[in-house]
Amino acid sequence: MTTTLITGGTVVSATGRGLADVLVDGEKIAAVLEPGSQLLGSDLTRAVDTVIDATGKYVIPGGVDAHTHMEMPFGGTFASDTFETGTRAAAWGGTTSIVDFVVQYPDQNILDQHQLWQEKAAGACAIDYGFHQILSDVQSSSLTAMDELVAEGVTSFKLFTAYKGVFLSDDGQIFRAFQKGAENGAMMMMHAENGSIIDVLQQQALEAGHTSPEWHGLTRPWQTEEEATHRVISIADLTGAPLYVVHVSAKQAVEQIAAARDRGMNVFGETCPQYLYLSLEEHLAAKSAEWGDFEGAKYVCSTPIRSREHGHQDAMWQSLRTNDIQMVSTDHCPFCMKEQKELGRDSFAKIPNGMGSVENRMDLMYQGVVDGRITLERWVEITSTTPARMFGMYGRKGVIQPGADADIVVYDPKGHTSIGVGGAHHMNLDYSAWEGFEIDGHVDVVLSRGSVVVDESGYVGRAGHGRYIKRGLSQYLS
Repeated sequence: MTTTLITGGTVVSATGRGLADVLVDGEKIAAVLEPGSQLLGSDLTRAVDTVIDATGKYVIPGGVDAHTHMEMPFGGTFASDTFETGTRAAAWGGTTSIVDFVVQYPDQNILDQHQLWQEKAAGACAIDYGFHQILSDVQSSSLTAMDELVAEGVTSFKLFTAYKGVFLSDDGQIFRAFQKGAENGAMMMMHAENGSIIDVLQQQALEAGHTSPEWHGLTRPWQTEEEATHRVISIADLTGAPLYVVHVSAKQAVEQIAAARDRGMNVFGETCPQYLYLSLEEHLAAKSAEWGDFEGAKYVCSTPIRSREHGHQDAMWQSLRTNDIQMVSTDHCPFCMKEQKELGRDSFAKIPNGMGSVENRMDLMYQGVVDGRITLERWVEITSTTPARMFGMYGRKGVIQPGADADIVVYDPKGHTSIGVGGAHHMNLDYSAWEGFEIDGHVDVVLSRGSVVVDESGYVGRAGHGRYIKRGLSQYLS
């Protein structure tokens, strides 16, 4: 097997940092050594096949993005990134594992959909991948399927309180699924917005002639997120199921999660870069020469990006520091402006919901370190270690230690990354939601299971390198 030595770098974990050399043997990390260590009395640099000089740079575990939607069907179209293009872009940005969502619409067979997603991903992914399962029509057969999927390494299930007729489950269906999660140990994931109220607000806005993208945000006010978050926490409390609230964007929803955690509940939350950096006023309500007041369609996602005036962005950063929110994913679900987002030209309610960020997450969160928002260790924790623990991959993913998969990123704090279609942009998307963002750092080298997939020459990986991750139960439960 091929051996690689990463030498001279500062290895950063969720709990500390220090100068160390990392020895990779085949697909695994063989040792983490003091700099200049001897192997069987010989110089390590002469005993290995490849040496990567990481002097002055950080050596971190590869990023784990636990919320992506490759090729997702939505609103009459499909997310523009395939498993091949999306995972290639992820590798460019230092992410070496994703957990994607298998979609089940009403009347579709859950196990058939799981098999379909396995077939889509196999032979296409540049990095390793696992799956969550969406449940949109909870029947007795759904509960049986949950047990079967847990045995296959799909140990988390997502339900919705929004999108009536598409994904929305009523409280009774959510309750039944949560009962099963409490029984088999699966993590229950929730998209928490009051969809019934949102539907009324959207209809009223359209009847009043409001069609522009900013109304996507105005008709999904923070109260709808707070109420639904409180409701699903109550269902989790009643059933004893662990709960993970996806893409939290409102500070009031964070307060509900924090209160539940203070009571000792297994309740967790993620946020996304868009809720830390972007705002309704600057982005959803934006105008441009090319798109006019439809410019904001680039930023239509759900939950929506919120008003900076009301302090949601600062509150989300604070929640990451206090661990009221435990990790950062992307909810990567890109749609091109031309022919996709344009489906909502005459109605904000028809704009496909989603943004592309899988390539940019590690850089955007590192900028939070530079800006003093989070520590270097917290950066690694919220982008790699906690996602691996949360979804049953830790020990194999999310850590640099002997026996772990050699998913490693060499990150240069003295480098620079310009995000945008003319710079760091490899997603299959005709715009960048992060156009013009400048990052004081750079992904230099990326290894996936010991193979270099990105180096100074660019992307050197291949479709089909990625393998399915058969996940265990969450390692984050008390």
